[in-house]
Amino acid sequence: QHIDTNGTPYADGKRAPLDLSRFTLDRYQGCVRYKTCYYSFYLSCALALAYCGYDPDTTEGKALYQNAEDICMILGEYFQIQDDVLDAFAPPEVLGKIGTDIEDAKCSWLVCKALELVSEEQKEILMANYGKHDAEGVKKVKELYRELKLEELFQTYEEEQKKMCDDLIAKIEPQNFQDLFKFLLAKIYKRQK
Repeated sequence: QHIDTNGTPYADGKRAPLDLSRFTLDRYQGCVRYKTCYYSFYLSCALALAYCGYDPDTTEGKALYQNAEDICMILGEYFQIQDDVLDAFAPPEVLGKIGTDIEDAKCSWLVCKALELVSEEQKEILMANYGKHDAEGVKKVKELYRELKLEELFQTYEEEQKKMCDDLIAKIEPQNFQDLFKFLLAKIYKRQK
């Protein structure tokens, strides 16, 4: 959680001036790894393995725990990136809330990816509008995301992650343990909220 909140620094109870240079995919992936991948995915799978009696110190157990970790790192990152995309683009009536990552100056995949792709002119638009609680500014950031085709980049990423997960899941022994990961992947693949 510290890595996540450290992306948007505060001083004296007020947000400090926004420094978009802090928003990198490396920082984002570090945050996602510990906030979402381990906490939301791997720990529950490791608990299931332990509950089923798999000892991480045996050859079979070590392989299962490693496979679970490998798949959960992919699932967790995919889930968080998907969450960021939904926050910006899903209709509130479908998402069940109004996304505020832009206004809250979150270190999201969208802003990190945008910063990799923008021209100097586009970067000025992002710097002038990101993190502002202003509907017009949010609209400009979303327009920039569309101009950069970030939704399309995500869709390509989503298909790559699905294939990677399917390939890893198919290699898991015993085969009946594949069902857990198939279930998790089915829950998040192409989700709308």
